[in-house]
Amino acid sequence: MPDTPPARFDWDVVYPHVLPVTVQPEDTDGMGHTNNVAYLGWLERVAWDHSHKLGMNIERYRALDAGCVVRRHELDYFAPTFAGEELLLGTWIIENDARLTMWRGYQIIRPADRKLVLRGKTLWVCVDMKHGRPRRMPPEFAVYVPAQPVTRS
Repeated sequence: MPDTPPARFDWDVVYPHVLPVTVQPEDTDGMGHTNNVAYLGWLERVAWDHSHKLGMNIERYRALDAGCVVRRHELDYFAPTFAGEELLLGTWIIENDARLTMWRGYQIIRPADRKLVLRGKTLWVCVDMKHGRPRRMPPEFAVYVPAQPVTRS
């Protein structure tokens, strides 16, 4: 069963995989807001959490001799966040060519004011685990199914 997000949040897809996080003081920078590195770490965390839910963890990748590495990130920041704030990290598969690459989408929403904090996507490339060279996705990667976009009128 897919995750069911709270209906009041404006997700880009019908059923994103959602993980809550609280901004910690160590996540902030000298300007007092969340550092870019923290956002990247959270995107990795929610992506792994989603993969684990789909039955694809690092042990499974090793057994298949296939895993995914980042080729490209595209991130747009819309609002700053600060220590103590609760955030919802959402992720989903945008596209999977079932050969070599897939795009994963993300949103970070601050529930307190329903603000969109970040929207982004990552291009992942399938590689062999032993040598890190690109390789065709194994059939087991079919679990990475694109999510249904929300239609807005």
